[in-house]
Amino acid sequence: MNGILKNKIAAVLMGGPGAEREISLRSGAAVACALRACGAIVNEVDVTGPDFVLPPATDLAFNIVHGTFGEDGQLQQILEDRGIPYTGEGVEGSRLAFDKILSKQKFDNAGVPTAQWHILRRGESPTIAPPCVVKAPRQGSSVGVHIIRDASEFHPAFEDCFRFGEEILVEEFFKGRELTVGILGQEALPIVEIVPHAGFYDYEHKYTKGASDYYVPAKIGAAATLAVQQAALAAHQALGLEVYSRVDVLLAPDGRLNVMEINTIPGMTETSLLPKAAAVTGLDFPALCERIAALSLNRFTK
Repeated sequence: MNGILKNKIAAVLMGGPGAEREISLRSGAAVACALRACGAIVNEVDVTGPDFVLPPATDLAFNIVHGTFGEDGQLQQILEDRGIPYTGEGVEGSRLAFDKILSKQKFDNAGVPTAQWHILRRGESPTIAPPCVVKAPRQGSSVGVHIIRDASEFHPAFEDCFRFGEEILVEEFFKGRELTVGILGQEALPIVEIVPHAGFYDYEHKYTKGASDYYVPAKIGAAATLAVQQAALAAHQALGLEVYSRVDVLLAPDGRLNVMEINTIPGMTETSLLPKAAAVTGLDFPALCERIAALSLNRFTK
């Protein structure tokens, strides 16, 4: 560690008003411990809305509010307006990455491999037949994600997804190994393969200890490893991201890839994937948090 945080006043922003509040509180507690290990003077701030209070003379806001409000550009805009340096991507990058529809458009424009998709609004019928995937496009942690295997399953899935907004993302079903790639700066970390014990990697499997197995580095061969890391980095760059992210990718048996989405504030709990990948490169948890802080502060000094 390079001591960039020593004696700095850091506010760890956690919680948030969205569906991922409890996970964010767990992530925030872990990050706060890590920053103290780096020598920072840490204040934990439970964010419930836009009127959160930061300690005086805060040098850095370490944003660990997952999902709605924290990851979609809103919190970033508030911090910009207050003149407070913060971790992670800026307003525009956060907004693009959080919106799965905008991300898909950027992926298509940049030639990033991604599954066939279309937008569905109320009263419209899907043009992709089952099996397919129905998603609320502006939620995280697999909230509002449904795998449709029969047309009878469309209606309840739509009802759930329309609770979150007026547009739904419908994708072709893409069967493959579930992989995720952490990006630090412009460097792809070792790939993590996720093997849920049942079903797919949904909210329960993400945050229930022992519900999934993880293999890092993923045992997919050198050629596939390079292809997946290149696709993940291309997706990161297609959205203009600079600091860090975690890119979720499916690898089909025939080698085809489906870049599904990008998380700009990935989980930092004991079961989280970015810390697992960073550890393989020799970055322990405090060093990872310090690296994120350094990359973030660099963005504000350009």
